[in-house]
Amino acid sequence: MSKKMSLGLFIQLPGQHLASWRHPSSQSHRNYDIDYFIEIAQIAERGKFDMLFIADSVARPIHENSYSELKLDPLMILAAVSSATKKIGLTVTASTTYNEPFHIARKFGSLDHISKGRAGWNVVTSANDLEATVYGKEEHLSHADRYERAEEFLDVVKKFWFSIEGDAVVANKETGQFIEVSKVHPVKHEGKWFKVSGLLDAPAPPQGHPVIIQAGSSEAGKELAARTAEVIFTACQSLQHAQAFYEDLKGRLAKYNRERDDVKIMPGVYITVAKSEEEARQKREELNKLIMPGAGLLFLSEFTQIDFRGFNPDDPFPDYDTYADPTNPRVRYKIICDIAKHEGLKTLRDIYERISSARGHFEVIGTPEQIADQLEEWFVKGGADGFNIIPPTFPEDLNLIVDYVIPELQRRGLFREEYEGDTLRSHLGLKIPENPNTKKHKNQQVAPSFQ
Repeated sequence: MSKKMSLGLFIQLPGQHLASWRHPSSQSHRNYDIDYFIEIAQIAERGKFDMLFIADSVARPIHENSYSELKLDPLMILAAVSSATKKIGLTVTASTTYNEPFHIARKFGSLDHISKGRAGWNVVTSANDLEATVYGKEEHLSHADRYERAEEFLDVVKKFWFSIEGDAVVANKETGQFIEVSKVHPVKHEGKWFKVSGLLDAPAPPQGHPVIIQAGSSEAGKELAARTAEVIFTACQSLQHAQAFYEDLKGRLAKYNRERDDVKIMPGVYITVAKSEEEARQKREELNKLIMPGAGLLFLSEFTQIDFRGFNPDDPFPDYDTYADPTNPRVRYKIICDIAKHEGLKTLRDIYERISSARGHFEVIGTPEQIADQLEEWFVKGGADGFNIIPPTFPEDLNLIVDYVIPELQRRGLFREEYEGDTLRSHLGLKIPENPNTKKHKNQQVAPSFQ
């Protein structure tokens, strides 16, 4: 098989499962230790993963039983990790709702330079209403406004990345010329959301620009992804759902003059692996037993954007129509409602135990061969170009995936045995974007005006 799947590693310390911090094998005390992140990154690089992925959000309520509200700035983490790794991609979330385009262009452009072309930006629009308050805003933007702002935001960020061509710096000591000014293109942008002018203070990133990743599954999210994304993380519960999403998204690309291979679709998959299926299922149940009810209800509240705090865990879980909101699709809530209906889950406890691991993503449990069977089926039958792998705990379950699942995928010819290139784009098979200013201002000979 010539086509290989792409694999990302979703890093959520000390593990993706809500109660992973209580598991005997977890290293919860090291959540804020950069050496721990580096160890994890090096394990993933040993497994030849395409990329690391760190999600991010802020202003989450603190609960005594829950660990995931406390974390370090992931962009700074990946900058440190870049010096301790050589090949693996480094991708992280940053919001278009509570940043400015110049901030994002500078930070991610710098990460791409520091890592020699391994950076990726997961573009999100901040679903958490509470983020407004920590950024000094009186209210959160509506779903429609967030996506409208995001579209313009991306356009401006790219203009900054392209504002100084990659080969503009000549540094000719004999002639005294440091920069070729015909390759400098000040940004002049005036739109509904942004009015900016000026330059990014570094040449274009090594990859042309960092890989653009998105995870939106609403109509607005899918349309933005079709126009701008190069990798799409999504949550699908079945092969049929994955195939439908895959064809829907790929089918939108042509109207933006894009080809199907310009975008890689990588559903999340939560993997519990063991020597036998029985042992794997037992591992999952042991983790569920460690969930504190208060933490479970808080998690469910954040995940659905519905406040279940103070409810009894054995209260019935409401169907989608109970909290339907035409201005906010609540895609994850709809996914959970579909899971509950399909699997006969009745109570809040049933639900938070079910999603506390995969969090709405595809879940596979079993031996390395059973797991590879399911990943292969999705990949071969048009449900995915690859997967964002989610281990229950770190580092134990990551090591099991690298030592047992990855070799099985390699044995079947589904995954690389060695890195073929050095950049994230080369791992993913993505083209380097052309700087639109290169030909437009080719004959410019005078210094650009900033007026």
